[in-house]
Amino acid sequence: MTEFTPWMSLFGGVLIGTASVLLMGLFGRVMGATGILAGFVMPQSAGDWGWRATLLAGMMTAPALYWIISGDAVAVDVPVSTAAMIIGGLIVGAGVTYGGGCTSGHGVCGIARLSPRSIVATVVFMAVAVATVYVTRHVVGG
Repeated sequence: MTEFTPWMSLFGGVLIGTASVLLMGLFGRVMGATGILAGFVMPQSAGDWGWRATLLAGMMTAPALYWIISGDAVAVDVPVSTAAMIIGGLIVGAGVTYGGGCTSGHGVCGIARLSPRSIVATVVFMAVAVATVYVTRHVVGG
């Protein structure tokens, strides 16, 4: 069962929204995690690499900063095997490629820009997520 944390969720949402607006306003870029990572691994220019490296460093250090400030470690529970994570990662990678972006790019930024493509993509992401959870929990029995 997932614990409902409305205040922490609201704070996290405000941070993500603020970061998205700043990235769009300062760099004219959509904050999609997979696109940011891809541009970091294969940068188009040196200037393009710097903001990507900074954003990724923030994503990786945020849990440590949370732990330092709150004293509570971020709980990470991975209830699947390493093989399942690798297979899932490959499936997500294929979906991101065919979908023209990830849930953060389409769901957070695309919908905020009223992009029809992003709205459709997000509806498809959510429908597939619901179907996957249903099949995993009620058909396969995971």
